[in-house]
Amino acid sequence: MVFDARAGDRADSRSRRDAARPALARRSRTGVANAIPAGADTLRFGPIADDEPATMRLDGRVALVTGAGSPDGIGYATARRLCGLGARVAIVSTTRRIHDRASELGATGFVADLTDEAEVAALADAIVDQLGEVEVLVNNAGLASRTSPEVLRPVGQLSYDEWHREIERNLTTAFLCSRAFIGGMAERGWGRIVNLAATAGPVNALPTEAAYAAAKAGVVGFTRALALEMIADGVTVNAVAPGKIYTAASTMTELKQGLDTPAGRPGTPDEVAAAIAFLCSPAASYITGQMLVVDGGNSVREAEFR
Repeated sequence: MVFDARAGDRADSRSRRDAARPALARRSRTGVANAIPAGADTLRFGPIADDEPATMRLDGRVALVTGAGSPDGIGYATARRLCGLGARVAIVSTTRRIHDRASELGATGFVADLTDEAEVAALADAIVDQLGEVEVLVNNAGLASRTSPEVLRPVGQLSYDEWHREIERNLTTAFLCSRAFIGGMAERGWGRIVNLAATAGPVNALPTEAAYAAAKAGVVGFTRALALEMIADGVTVNAVAPGKIYTAASTMTELKQGLDTPAGRPGTPDEVAAAIAFLCSPAASYITGQMLVVDGGNSVREAEFR
């Protein structure tokens, strides 16, 4: 089924979700479940049996990956990973090519502008109608592409519109999509959110990248704050920060920079997707508010060593 939040899908009925003031349906907070004293230094916590192994499987869970229109991008690689783990996957981008990606993956494709809160609300309703409540959210939308390149300009030459556009697509999209789904996650007592940051901003920066760096640093701050808000409801929120990754949008300069990393090469979308998939899994239940850097060791070295 084709859904386009900007076309006739919204013409006949108003979205059930109030885009401006979405409800947060929380469960009652009861603290640590079933904490039973068993000695001076031992407590048994929660409903998980001691011998129950952590699992990576997501069988039957509904996952949404944003920004998955490119067959060579991180979003597509992540959706493929989540499909392989048994999730029912929805993918979204701003163009109808998303339906080609959905056909390739066996996923469900949606078209929406995720900087528009009304379209995000309509998207949320459409996913729930077709697949069910979203339990796993990967906020990947915002990364630059050949058709929408990153703004590279010194601050003194950066226009307000350019600044605003970078913040909107890299930070506001994560806010709007998270806000649309956290109520349902809290109500069910389980959820995973993974936001795509970058090493630029949270870890380092380059001249002419102020807007992008500010947005990605903002993603990490947003991740940590939301993690604290949601942990009592069984929802974890983490960020993954890729370094130099070889995608279809990579420039020759970026690829050369990848060759200069300690690993001696740029990373691949699937290597980033593997980190994202782990944080989406039940196995990552005690990890929240964290940023996992995937950059081949580039951010930890003190100086060039070759």
